[in-house]
Amino acid sequence: MITAEMVKQLRERTGSGMMDCKKALTEANGDVEKAIEILREKGLAAAAKKAGRIAAEGIVDAYIHGNGRIGVLVEVNVETDFAAANEDFKQFVREIALQIAAAKPEYVRKEDVPADVIEKEMNILRVQARNEGKPEKIIEKMVEGRMEKFYKEVCLLEQPWIKDPDKTIKQLVAEKIATIGENINIRRFARFERGEGIAKKEENFAEEVAKQIGG
Repeated sequence: MITAEMVKQLRERTGSGMMDCKKALTEANGDVEKAIEILREKGLAAAAKKAGRIAAEGIVDAYIHGNGRIGVLVEVNVETDFAAANEDFKQFVREIALQIAAAKPEYVRKEDVPADVIEKEMNILRVQARNEGKPEKIIEKMVEGRMEKFYKEVCLLEQPWIKDPDKTIKQLVAEKIATIGENINIRRFARFERGEGIAKKEENFAEEVAKQIGG
């Protein structure tokens, strides 16, 4: 039997509507954890449909780390000013700023990487494969696979989330779309690092940021 208390608990844990929670619990035969999975699956499917909608509202957030050592400006758009004022959305934007500070992406998405940058990287990978003695017939396949690793390093949406490396930023965005109920678009960012381009000691900023946020 699905009780009102079960529905209430599921709503508190997922932020989903009452009827959606009741249906999920019924489908899961009262198993709350299974119901959460069902709601997430349905939410992510709905998020995919929302992804094409125009998001022109939102906020620009700034994050300064390490006594002025790293600075990030990021613009994240959402469909309405109501959603932009939502604390959950603001916290999400802050998470994105932290990610940029720690993981040093160069682009938002794969499509943003210039063609000449892609070609240069592919040529380097081809030379590496040949130097490893790989046969020509498999080199292109190898390059294709290694390019995915390259995208994970330089494209924000492809990067593992620093607080949960099993989840990419793209997946985090999809989950947030499902929670807020509006399309979300990370439009652009700028990352500044004190002394960038000047020879200096390398430091692990990802670890430092992770420690600061308790991740």
